[in-house]
Amino acid sequence: MPHDCRLYLMTPPQIADLGRFCGEFESALGAGDIACVQLRLKTLEGEAVGDDDVLAAAEALLPIAQRHDAAFLINDRPDLALKSGADGVHVGQGDASCEKARAALGDDATVGVTCHNSKHLALLAGEAGADYVAFGAFYPTKTKEAPTKAEPALLEWWAFATTLPSVAIGGITPENCGPLVRAGADFLAVSNAVWAHEEGPAAAVKAFEKAISAAHSGKV
Repeated sequence: MPHDCRLYLMTPPQIADLGRFCGEFESALGAGDIACVQLRLKTLEGEAVGDDDVLAAAEALLPIAQRHDAAFLINDRPDLALKSGADGVHVGQGDASCEKARAALGDDATVGVTCHNSKHLALLAGEAGADYVAFGAFYPTKTKEAPTKAEPALLEWWAFATTLPSVAIGGITPENCGPLVRAGADFLAVSNAVWAHEEGPAAAVKAFEKAISAAHSGKV
């Protein structure tokens, strides 16, 4: 049975015009199978925008995600996830712990954890009750300054050793995602490759779906 790999869509780090972006967001979600959306509003240096901006974006985008059956997560902040009514939160190693996020949001919420390129951190996250772990960066990325580089072999090991879902992140495009799909990534976290696509977000999502299907079939 082919491995089921799905898209995990991250917002651009800045949204200049929320009304316009809502249209682009709807277009992307309507173009294919997107399992999850993460609202991540930060500068390249990792500085977060104000809470009011995060909540305003969540208020506008969450209903769209719900219409398309995509889980909606907030980056870093369990408190804002709770306040916005999001489905969960994604936390980094320097943010609230997985345990604190779970305590704040409850058993039904989704809690994901950044684990860089570390098996040890990923195993600890699993023991703490994470719903998925994120590994990266697999390729150079324009979205953030990635502190670590990961290799597809890590995904292979993780898929063999555990049943906890993995998210591959970092510079992923339709052209380079094949090795990650074949290595066993459950989700591909994508951002710039979708929002900056020359033919628009919908075309990008369709290109990813074609590339994932080709990787599953062994064509690339």
